[in-house]
Amino acid sequence: MDALPVVLRRLLPEPGSVTAIEALEGLALADLASDHRPYVVLNMVATADGAATVAHRTASISNPADRQLFHELRMHVDAVLVGAGTVRTERYGRLVRDPAHRERRVARGLAPDPLAVVASRRLTLTPELPLLADPHSRVVVLTTSAADLDECAARVSYLRPAPGEELDLATMLARLRTEHGVRSVLCEGGPNLNTSLLPAGLVDELFLSIAPALAGSAGARSIVDQAPLAEPVGLELVWLLESQSQLFARYLLRP
Repeated sequence: MDALPVVLRRLLPEPGSVTAIEALEGLALADLASDHRPYVVLNMVATADGAATVAHRTASISNPADRQLFHELRMHVDAVLVGAGTVRTERYGRLVRDPAHRERRVARGLAPDPLAVVASRRLTLTPELPLLADPHSRVVVLTTSAADLDECAARVSYLRPAPGEELDLATMLARLRTEHGVRSVLCEGGPNLNTSLLPAGLVDELFLSIAPALAGSAGARSIVDQAPLAEPVGLELVWLLESQSQLFARYLLRP
């Protein structure tokens, strides 16, 4: 993470200047959770023409402000949900690496590290992945596979549907709430996971970073990758920030 806080220009609701910490202060997402599932926010980055990655990675469409908001969002949630493909491609490791940031989480009444929740229907993961090789990480794998991962340094547990049943994310989120005490979830994609969450009405907010770039044929898929939505999902803008021509929008979802 960038050492010096980036100052972003706040465009809405009122003009001003904020850091990532100030922009997200008082988020209190857990207080918004229902009785049956956690409150779920989705954080994604895309180019101006809608590409979620360039050359299969997000690094080239990110900037320092984006990275600081990305990491600061992790400071406010019980769990981070991510698809197995994103874990592999982006080389996920320990979710909160800075000891000072872990102390800030504890001061908020949260565990030092958020629970890492990885959706992998066929368990396409290996113990050598940085997240699974980290002894400090707690990982829950959502899978239909009956196999377990061997020799992981991380503490790994599993949530599985009944034999022969599909992986239903609504049920999995409900079980995270009841079995792991998860009240707030930050989903970091990728598009495949988003296409399962959104049609099921399982996303409450969207944090969208819009890079000042056109990817054209170099880009890959949108953040929702042709999700099978019966009709468009409405968005209500909460605030809008800017840094280095990159826009950062927070939306409430209005099905």
